[in-house]
Amino acid sequence: MAEEPQPAAVQEGMEQPDAPATADDRATAKAMSSLDAKPDENAEPKKELDMKAINDAMKNLETIGQQGEKKPAAEETNARKQAQEAMKRRQEEDARRKAVKVDQADVALLAEQLDMSKPKATDFLKSHEANAVKAMTAWVTSAV
Repeated sequence: MAEEPQPAAVQEGMEQPDAPATADDRATAKAMSSLDAKPDENAEPKKELDMKAINDAMKNLETIGQQGEKKPAAEETNARKQAQEAMKRRQEEDARRKAVKVDQADVALLAEQLDMSKPKATDFLKSHEANAVKAMTAWVTSAV
């Protein structure tokens, strides 16, 4: 029978490394060895562990929810108003952005020079009032 070839780093008479002393070292060693291991493609995922983790998390959330204090009504309405105002501002900005006409030459310029897709270049130009110079300046300063 043919034997498996040994890696070049293995030499005859080489000693095994000492076992890790602490739990932290053992966990690290286990993680490192799992990096080298090939996953078994036929093995099913560990659904039981996942379900157990999900159930534990749900129980923790329930206990936290029961222990947590309820917000006063004034805080809830204030938060709701802020959320509505933010949504309204976003809708106004989207409407303003849609109303901007963009020159296709500017789109091609940004797409070519900044190495981005044409739809992304169009959106970028719309967000900078169809001004190619402003858009390019903003792109360069955001990358720094």
